[in-house]
Amino acid sequence: MREGDVPGAELPAELTGDSDDTVPTDDDLDTSRVSGWRRVVRGNRTLWMVALAAVICLVVGLLTGRFVLAPDSSSGDAPDAGLVTVPVEFGPLSNDVTLRSDVGYADAVEVKVDSSAIAGAAVVTGQVPEVGATLTPLSVALEVVGRPVIVLPGELPAYRTLRFGVSGPDVIQLKQALAGLGIDVGDVNSHVFDHATADGVGQLYAQIGYPAPSPEEGATEGVRGAEELVRAAESGFTQAQQDLNTASAGPSKVDSWQADVKVAAAEQALASAIAEGGDVQQAEWDVQTARLERDQLWAPKDTDALRAALESAEAQVASAKTALEEARQSILPYLPSSEVLYLTELPRRVDAVTVERGSILSGAAMTVSGATVRLTGAAAEADARLLQVGAEAVFDLPDGAEHRAVIAELKPGEDDTTRWDVLLEPDELTPEQITQLQGNNVRVRIAVGATEGDVLSVPLAALTAGPGGESRIEVVESDPRDGKDAETRIVQVETGLAAKGAVEVTPVDGELVEGALVVVGR
Repeated sequence: MREGDVPGAELPAELTGDSDDTVPTDDDLDTSRVSGWRRVVRGNRTLWMVALAAVICLVVGLLTGRFVLAPDSSSGDAPDAGLVTVPVEFGPLSNDVTLRSDVGYADAVEVKVDSSAIAGAAVVTGQVPEVGATLTPLSVALEVVGRPVIVLPGELPAYRTLRFGVSGPDVIQLKQALAGLGIDVGDVNSHVFDHATADGVGQLYAQIGYPAPSPEEGATEGVRGAEELVRAAESGFTQAQQDLNTASAGPSKVDSWQADVKVAAAEQALASAIAEGGDVQQAEWDVQTARLERDQLWAPKDTDALRAALESAEAQVASAKTALEEARQSILPYLPSSEVLYLTELPRRVDAVTVERGSILSGAAMTVSGATVRLTGAAAEADARLLQVGAEAVFDLPDGAEHRAVIAELKPGEDDTTRWDVLLEPDELTPEQITQLQGNNVRVRIAVGATEGDVLSVPLAALTAGPGGESRIEVVESDPRDGKDAETRIVQVETGLAAKGAVEVTPVDGELVEGALVVVGR
């Protein structure tokens, strides 16, 4: 190998003499060397770049070590560390509890209608509500086999038909619901379904535009039959009373006068017979007969049988009247369990409907929730104990604007008591805002302590304790970079609300203004 040859570089065959016996010239050899270097550079480009970068870094390091020197601490020339300072802030200060809340309609429940009182298939025939519809007292939630399902406020479900004579807490609930609608039902605290309650149920159906439930088959004819029996019993009683009165009163004046006249006529005939020589014996018998008839007319009569007949007639009247009352009660307005739906916290919003016209009612008919939007969130127990019902909160609307809400309910979680449920009611929202917010999760901020307006505040780290336990801060008057040589002064302060790592301060001894630098570290 000659000087300048590249190790490993293969020369073309024509230059090495492999192809033929031609001897290369010096120009041919120079050309071969150049071509070999080019191939080496092109085949190892990445390697050359890495090598170049390493060389540059080495040069920079040597220059830095040559011209940049760290001060010699042993010579005492090291600079003092500067003071760590922060400016005094001026503005409102608040301590907030922040939580995430789901936006939606409150208390969603599935609605089931008791169809056990319906004979045959419970076919939905109309009044199917649309999603988003609002159910209020007197709303017709559904129409089943041509009959309404009336919405009323209440907590107890409808589990039996309420009619005259039944009693219980469900009767009180019905009375109070009707009274709340302005319908007179008598004593709202009475647990008995009486005539006033029946009249109230009749008014209920009249207000919604449906006839009251029809009486059972034959009930109307039963009333008419019972009325006939009462009239017949009363007629019999009247006749028995007259018979007893007649027997107990003695002869009438006419009967008594006629009896006296008959006796007097017989005595006159006897006197004539004696005077004229007639049939005296017959005349005496006639006198005795007339006198016996008169005495018998005035003799007391046995009225026991008549009194017994009167009592029997009276009992028949009472029995007939009882039957009539029962017959009339059977046609009084009543409320079947299939025609009422009790819901709490009305109005309610229809969230989903699972039935349609013509379908057979089975299971839940719909899902309803509170008609007002609520924010449902959770907070750690420690944060929850800082909150209270009625406290104000804010959350962001879709357009970024803040919106006010109020805490409506606080309670420990059912599954995890270390987390508390927080329910908030927002101020009135527009339908568009409700549509945008429903189902979203928003960030809610609740101020549990706030200053009244703007105040001076410093980091908690700026506070130190004086000899007497008073709170102090150190204010820098010169350049903090001067370290121990910087000019400072002590300002005694009175502390206020602490929030977010800062504390409200009011100068007691010394001047303190916004922007002043206070020492938080050295």
